[in-house]
Amino acid sequence: MDILETAAYDRRQRRNMSCALLFSLSPFFLSTAVYFYLWTPGSPASIMSAGVKSAPILLLAAAVLSWNGGQSVLGVVGGLLFSAVGDCCLVWPELFLHGMGAFAVAHLLYSLSFLSSRYVAYSSSSSSWIRFLYLILFMVGGGVYIYIYPSLQKAPNSDIMLPAVGVYIVLISLMGALAIRTRHAPTMLGSLSFMVSDLSLALQVFKVTDPIEHGNAIVMVTYYLAQLLIAVGDVKAVEKEDSAKWKRS
Repeated sequence: MDILETAAYDRRQRRNMSCALLFSLSPFFLSTAVYFYLWTPGSPASIMSAGVKSAPILLLAAAVLSWNGGQSVLGVVGGLLFSAVGDCCLVWPELFLHGMGAFAVAHLLYSLSFLSSRYVAYSSSSSSWIRFLYLILFMVGGGVYIYIYPSLQKAPNSDIMLPAVGVYIVLISLMGALAIRTRHAPTMLGSLSFMVSDLSLALQVFKVTDPIEHGNAIVMVTYYLAQLLIAVGDVKAVEKEDSAKWKRS
């Protein structure tokens, strides 16, 4: 009877948490809708456009911080804050390298978070298919770099851009590999969506392909989705860790 009551209590707790989490994410959804409503192709860069673009990520960071507290500052919350800095920088084309640097730091912080103890509950011993996915991920990253390399050579600051993009691809591939290691669905899907977003952005920024119809929408939808999934994954991981500690006590 005690076991049944505990299971029922756990189910109620999960339902209550899901409802509360959805409510706390409502500012993110609202600000994302505002961004897509106000966004106009070819609009000039401005502080207002930078604020509107980064607002969803800042609100997402606030939501994660309210759930997880300070333990996520040097992890997902920190990654979200650096992502918001990157969002602001990318509004101005001349600050592209600065934005890429901010996102590189974000990927490092996400990677550190995925290595933390709260993801241990998901990541059991590594199996051969997981290692195979690691290999595939880094091969795809290398293939992307080779594919865009000729376009990078044509960039005005190619002497900086070539190594910078290479390092960035390594970092985002590492983040994706560590996300797969967690075997936590939101975290894995979020990292893969982030990679799709960055690939779409790279193809457009470096003019690798012809202009993509609704290109910005593709980049931003996959980007906001990625950040949302990574944030939700972190909240769920902390909640599961706390629940496990409570059961052991």
